[in-house]
Amino acid sequence: MKVAILGSGCTKCKTLEEIVRELVKELELDVDIVKITEINEIIEYGVMLTPGLVIDGEVIVSGRLPSRSEIETHLKSASS
Repeated sequence: MKVAILGSGCTKCKTLEEIVRELVKELELDVDIVKITEINEIIEYGVMLTPGLVIDGEVIVSGRLPSRSEIETHLKSASS
């Protein structure tokens, strides 16, 4: 599974990355996590507001910080 965190480095973007990394470790998932900060790359995903969460090429959330449980649900769903 590939997870991309989209964001320029704002507090919410950093928090999203921290939560994703914690959950991946807790759930023992095999995940490649990348952080995308270049605005042109973020726009290629169709995301205009960050933070953004992309799982296997699909934009799951953009423009808000999802709850920990919401992120966990998406990660579990994508891994099954």
